[in-house]
Amino acid sequence: MAEKESNFTGWLNEKILPTVGKFANTRFVRAVMGAGYSIIAFTIVGSMFLILSVLTQVITFPAFVDFYNNTLGRFNNLFTVIYNATMGIIALFFTGSFAYNYTKIYQQEENLDLSPLNGAFLSFFALFITVPQLVWKNGSAQFLTDAKNAVYSGYAISGSGLSRIGATGIFTGLIIGTLAIQIYRLCIKKGWSIKMPNSVPKGVSDSFTSLIPCFIIAVVVLLIDAVLIMCHTDIFNLLYIPFSFVSGLVDSWWGILIIVFLIHFLWFFGIHGATIITSFTNAFVLANMASNVSGSFHVFAGDFINSFITIGGSGATLGAVLYMAFMSKSHQLRELGKVAVVPGIFNINEPLLFGLPIVYNINLVVPFVLAPMASAMVGYFAIATHFVPKITAQQPWPTPVGLSGFIATQSWQGALVSVLCAVVAAAIWFPFIHGYDLKLAKKEAEGATEA
Repeated sequence: MAEKESNFTGWLNEKILPTVGKFANTRFVRAVMGAGYSIIAFTIVGSMFLILSVLTQVITFPAFVDFYNNTLGRFNNLFTVIYNATMGIIALFFTGSFAYNYTKIYQQEENLDLSPLNGAFLSFFALFITVPQLVWKNGSAQFLTDAKNAVYSGYAISGSGLSRIGATGIFTGLIIGTLAIQIYRLCIKKGWSIKMPNSVPKGVSDSFTSLIPCFIIAVVVLLIDAVLIMCHTDIFNLLYIPFSFVSGLVDSWWGILIIVFLIHFLWFFGIHGATIITSFTNAFVLANMASNVSGSFHVFAGDFINSFITIGGSGATLGAVLYMAFMSKSHQLRELGKVAVVPGIFNINEPLLFGLPIVYNINLVVPFVLAPMASAMVGYFAIATHFVPKITAQQPWPTPVGLSGFIATQSWQGALVSVLCAVVAAAIWFPFIHGYDLKLAKKEAEGATEA
């Protein structure tokens, strides 16, 4: 057994880790990692104010609700404003930071006369060209207006503002931002820019330097948009096409596994997998819940995902954040865990997704995908074998572990299995987060020694 394990470790070290190392060291990945670190404060503050705004959905005792409504509840809309100003526009923070870091890396490593600030502005410019929804109608491109789906003059509106600049826009922002920076870089390398005399202030000179790249970016993104619109789609919808088949995969163990896998596979690349995938499955799970109330039996109904799968947030990270807060040897993980543990109890883990980070972190992809799949199977078979009653109610998604399973099934068995799912997920997370912790602690110790 030890020999087999040694051979496997050797194979990983020789074949896999060098490739992973090269990938992790690419300019693109380093820029993404930099963007993740830079938005930690926004995600933490947004998560804190979200918890304040949903307290009465979690603690429903009349006395507490009355107290809340007469105190903190008076400022509920202000709490929502803070959340919307962070997570509601997180694609802008992420895209801008990514573009800034990506431009800065090229500036330093290729010794190019690039302005990181201009790189960020050019990426914003390119992204906003793609945000409005247009349709090809009567031989011309027209803004989509659909009051039923809250789309006005091409802009889709959600409770947090423009829906495409929230978390769902991060992946598009990365692609469009990369395109914009590469065009900017090419123009500077080829000398396609307006040169100003040395006597002109650098800020003014930089603005003229980006004039030609800005025009080329406008033409290129416009052409891409036009072609896709004439094909009755756009870049946002195009990126979702490969995943649309999940809409029919409900109420079977393999279907649930595929759905859970896709949610977390997308999240690993910075795409809000929960929003995308559940937008296809919500109609089915709500219908199944109504059918359960009428006497039928469906496992995947109501909010099965938040009751038994994503405990602590996407990736079932409650166990991981508890380890970070109370057991971590790394100062970085311990401090992040302390601020993320309370949001994690309420299934809010954006501080971990973008701050740890989990997004684009090859060290943590296995537990991030495997832990929720394991907890999904525990929850699925607990209901399928009738140990836990079927789901007949839908609890608010921030409901903590145990209480969520109790509300969904109105049973102590549901509460017990909800906790069991969290324990199973934590057991899967432990060796990975422990190993990552030791790795970071070693780096911190080496840095302190060198200092």
